[in-house]
Amino acid sequence: MLIAGIFALSLCPASHALERVTLRTGFSYDCSHHEAIDADHVRIYLASSDPKRTDNYMDLVASKISSVETIPDPVPTAAPAPVTSTTDVIDVPTLLANAGTQHNIDVDLLAAVVKAESGGRANAVSRTGARGLMQLMPGTARDLGVNDAFSPDQNIAGGSAYLDYLLDRYDSRGDTLGLELALAAYNAGPAAVDRYHGIPPFRETRAYVKRVINEFNRRKAALAHNSAGKTTLASR
Repeated sequence: MLIAGIFALSLCPASHALERVTLRTGFSYDCSHHEAIDADHVRIYLASSDPKRTDNYMDLVASKISSVETIPDPVPTAAPAPVTSTTDVIDVPTLLANAGTQHNIDVDLLAAVVKAESGGRANAVSRTGARGLMQLMPGTARDLGVNDAFSPDQNIAGGSAYLDYLLDRYDSRGDTLGLELALAAYNAGPAAVDRYHGIPPFRETRAYVKRVINEFNRRKAALAHNSAGKTTLASR
């Protein structure tokens, strides 16, 4: 049987390697490992920045899986070369503004996500292999057409497109809960949000959602303060 053969090849994967489970639809999930529940179902443990976490999983019908492959460990990437001229400066605010306009996403929200994900470091790599400013996993980057996740323009374009998709999926009502669900899905994956019918009970994910929203609100408060100051000065 094909599916049984696929999983037999990877019963004992290396403890540090990630796996990519590809469905017959073409969609794929990156997971830390998998295990058979019964003859017809497989449980995959979704990749997380906390390697000890075992409660972030989803169950799949084995017959819907086309392949399972081991993802090579990310190749260490050298830090960006020192800036030697003004033409080498990466204008992240402009990239975020352009992406926000393209996807109709508030630029302050994108900036808050970038800060929470990478602290604004274009060469950031997480323990699970997420890369770049908006911390794209290799499989997600590939699905979004991002060839170089360390390239700020490609990373922001891909991350913004993915956030746009999640906002459309969870923020249809335009309320705060929808935004929180979209951010939770960006951190833990849509499968986890759907399985728990809300923000997953993961400490990491709940802290992430709070951190992004607090940074977004901080930016809006600073903008309002600056605007009020300008108005006061102009009225004198």
